[in-house]
Amino acid sequence: MTIISPTPLIEIVTPAPPGSLHGNRITALRWQGFLKNLGYSSRLTQSWLGNHINLLIALHAYRSHSSILQFKQQYPNHPVILIMTGTDLYRDLLSEGEVRRAVQQSMQLASQIVLLQSASLDRIPQEFVSKVSVIYQSTKGVTRKPPPKRHFQISVIGHLRPEKDPFCITRALRHLSSESTIKVSHLGKAMSLQMQAHAKECNTRMARYRWLGEQTHAKTMQILSRSHVMAITSLMEGGAHVVTEAIAIGVPVIATNIAGNRGLLGDDYPGYYPVGDEKALAKLMQKAENDPAFYQSLEKAIQRRRKLVQPAFEMHSIKKLLSRCRLN
Repeated sequence: MTIISPTPLIEIVTPAPPGSLHGNRITALRWQGFLKNLGYSSRLTQSWLGNHINLLIALHAYRSHSSILQFKQQYPNHPVILIMTGTDLYRDLLSEGEVRRAVQQSMQLASQIVLLQSASLDRIPQEFVSKVSVIYQSTKGVTRKPPPKRHFQISVIGHLRPEKDPFCITRALRHLSSESTIKVSHLGKAMSLQMQAHAKECNTRMARYRWLGEQTHAKTMQILSRSHVMAITSLMEGGAHVVTEAIAIGVPVIATNIAGNRGLLGDDYPGYYPVGDEKALAKLMQKAENDPAFYQSLEKAIQRRRKLVQPAFEMHSIKKLLSRCRLN
């Protein structure tokens, strides 16, 4: 008689709440879709529910630390996949005390560690490198639309919080020449009242700038697909999904020269500027607007990265990862 094993149950833990457009939530939902396609049953929670599961997938080494610890205490032989975020890699691992210890313990307890771009490998302590896989995020279903003809459209997409340096873009606008036709659409929820007040003030007094607040993903992709350029001004990133989306659509990117962006766009990408340097950002924006050869170099560089962000490539990588986990 053949005994049919039940389908392994997987729980994906992400601190980002249901309905939010945080990158971690989008990543978790996308992984859930891939797991379903691969024949696995999964549920998505903000912390481990305490029920029996065969595998825990946790986003965020620090904020999901308690879920990882409790799960491993109850099921020491069951695997954990840890997907590390930008704040894990570029802030919490560099901190002192309890935060750093929690991140390191999460990495120690994890059976496998996932990074979302290759440049963050140098952040991983040597003792954990053997556990690491790089899995690029993917996106689908959006095609590029013709951008406006009367002005040069730049989109900035991301919640307004300090790690994103969200107002570098407004500082940069002050350095544009009067002949420039650049206009900026800034999408993202203000994560503090101070950020909200400043965004509204910029909306009122800057003709080139529109803060649109948090939009649906569909609306966000519509605006991105019609942009000449997307700017990402972050101080730190683990591998921003919006950069993946820009690559998939074919929209050129102007980005801070940080590891999280280089790991997605490549070390030789021509559209980087120094972190926090609004004058350099303004110069790159105007170069993209006025120099066709430079703009084409951005487009070609983006095109070379598109194969990395295809859904089939990500699903194959996840399938390989799961094959290394012993699902009890």
